[in-house]
Amino acid sequence: MLRLASILYSLIGTTIAGTLVIAALTMGYDTLQPILVAAAAGFVVALPVAWLVAKGIVDNN
Repeated sequence: MLRLASILYSLIGTTIAGTLVIAALTMGYDTLQPILVAAAAGFVVALPVAWLVAKGIVDNN
């Protein structure tokens, strides 16, 4: 399951991080620090999300 979660993390991490960066830019935070914080937060939030999605996939099979 760790292998599946790793593959999913590469997709989910970039998606969530990109979404948070777009949200930060939309709110007017257009300097480097808020953008990096949003991207880092997205990658951190994606860890449990990828694990839960992988667990859901494995449990349904």
